[in-house]
Amino acid sequence: MDRNFGRALSCVLEDEGGFVNDPHDPGGATNKGITLATFRRYVSKSATVDDLKHLTTAQAGKIYRKRYWDAVKGDDLPDGVDYAVFDFAVNSGQSRAAKYLQTIVGVPADGKIGPQTLAAVKATSSIVIISMLCDRRLDFLQGLKTWPHYKNGWTDRVHGVREVALEMVPSNKPVPAPQNPPVDAAKTAGYPPKTGALPDPAPPETGGKTVAAGAAGILVFVAAFWGWMLSLPCDWFGIFCK
Repeated sequence: MDRNFGRALSCVLEDEGGFVNDPHDPGGATNKGITLATFRRYVSKSATVDDLKHLTTAQAGKIYRKRYWDAVKGDDLPDGVDYAVFDFAVNSGQSRAAKYLQTIVGVPADGKIGPQTLAAVKATSSIVIISMLCDRRLDFLQGLKTWPHYKNGWTDRVHGVREVALEMVPSNKPVPAPQNPPVDAAKTAGYPPKTGALPDPAPPETGGKTVAAGAAGILVFVAAFWGWMLSLPCDWFGIFCK
């Protein structure tokens, strides 16, 4: 499976760069991170430094796949953990990367990743493994005599590996915002208002009903007044007396 190997290889090649013959590097001349000794082992036994200069990306990919990725069981490790362990192996050796991983997940650190290690890795949070592995990797690098010369590059590399590896963990990816369900326009036309406020209550009814109520009130008043007048012994003008 090449689930993550292509991306991991691309990151490694970017960090390793092209041909370098640094006198501070105990590995000697390298191209794309591949030493002359490794090139002779996997490509040509009689290769020279000039041959190493012409190493192709395809050749480098095959070497990285066989010597490092397969050695740390990259295809069997969880997303993100595979890249973190792979890059550690490239930079500091397959056995050391495997031992650090085994120590983190609590299995015997024999430097060989097998069923027991893989089961323990899968039972442990990938985020925890990546974070601890990168922290301990930096601790190891700081103890090397070449640390003062390479500390800036190594620090940037490990921080970069941590960032990319954590992004590769499925549970650590951003969750997309939920989408609003479709709305039946025919059922909701005009309600609620776009501002989200509730509509104003309907005004009280007016018109015919209001007029009728007023007329009825007047009739009741006139009838009551007329009844009161009839109850008097004389009317107001003294004409009709009982």
